[in-house]
Amino acid sequence: MQRTFPCPRCGNPSKWAENEFKPFCSERCKMIDLGAWASDQYTLPTEDSPQSEDPNF
Repeated sequence: MQRTFPCPRCGNPSKWAENEFKPFCSERCKMIDLGAWASDQYTLPTEDSPQSEDPNF
């Protein structure tokens, strides 16, 4: 029995072995996710450093 896991984009079951689009279930999900990154739909939380407020730095 081959293990499956949810596709990070659509949630459908996806196989890891012999899946050229892993961790996604399909090329479509892979490209949608890439487009989301490219259009800044995903962001990573950051904290501004104290130096960024110093105009002389």
